[in-house]
Amino acid sequence: MARPGGEREIIARIRQGAGNSGDLVVGIGDDCAVYKTASNRISLVTTDTMVEGVHFDLRWHPSFDLGRKAASVNISDIAAMGGLPRFALLSLALTPATGSQWLAEFMAGFSAVLSEHDVVLIGGDTVQSGHENVLSVTVLGEMAEAELITRKGARIGDLVLVSGFLGEAAAGLALCRLGLAHDPDWQPLVNAHLNPVPLVALGRVLAASGLVHAMQDLSDGLATDLAHICAESGVGAVVTAEKIPLSPLLRKAAESCAQSPLDWAISGGEDYQLLFTVTAQQVEPLCALVREKIGGELSVVGRIVEGQGVFLEEAGRSREISYRGYEHFR
Repeated sequence: MARPGGEREIIARIRQGAGNSGDLVVGIGDDCAVYKTASNRISLVTTDTMVEGVHFDLRWHPSFDLGRKAASVNISDIAAMGGLPRFALLSLALTPATGSQWLAEFMAGFSAVLSEHDVVLIGGDTVQSGHENVLSVTVLGEMAEAELITRKGARIGDLVLVSGFLGEAAAGLALCRLGLAHDPDWQPLVNAHLNPVPLVALGRVLAASGLVHAMQDLSDGLATDLAHICAESGVGAVVTAEKIPLSPLLRKAAESCAQSPLDWAISGGEDYQLLFTVTAQQVEPLCALVREKIGGELSVVGRIVEGQGVFLEEAGRSREISYRGYEHFR
């Protein structure tokens, strides 16, 4: 039997069969589905599934941290559109070998993240799995319709910005695979992989500013996630290698692992920083607003251009990097 193709092809096929509604604001193709609920208000819905052996490895992923991550990556999708998370559903397919202590610690981590963001768990499902544990989370959020930021709004001439450092989670995963998950020298990177933090406050500030044209979270890597924005917006992008924010610890880890820190940043994924576009004139006012409201720095890493695809400028040369991040079924 022929394989259905990569993740993007599968999603495209599903998208062709999707229905429509007068209340639907955003359907398949963004971080969340969005629908109208009241005058000037909208609800956001996102769901994500994590499979043992694909998304997590119990040899180094503590159950408490896994619970936190399962909640955080879904809340991050709400943040990516500028929304406020409100409710969650949790479905678990667990193997017979999964013990009660593991489940208690998982739920403690999951509940801790919900509490930090005032999210209420309202339901879900539990079933037995034959071989691997499977975690599926749905999060519902809300916001003012006028503040919604999707992937579709990038404009030619916009600058491309990111929050935080990139490549940290990919470095952490590489270190875990080398048996260094508990090495104190690498804990910031390991934690970036095991326990990401959803940037809800930043997403709310960016949405309320009215200055951001397009946005999503960095779940699959800069190359792939920027390509998503470009595809939805009908534009291209150029990224400048020297402008990508890399931490000193990441560079040290890359040297230790004989890896490229730039490759981790471009292709690694799971950083859950925010990626967005604004006009050149609004970069400084927006950076000042973020520093004033919540602190932290933003980095300009590229620009939106005519055409299609994402290109990396490095040492005077340009090469296409579209969709060089993680993709299922490839």
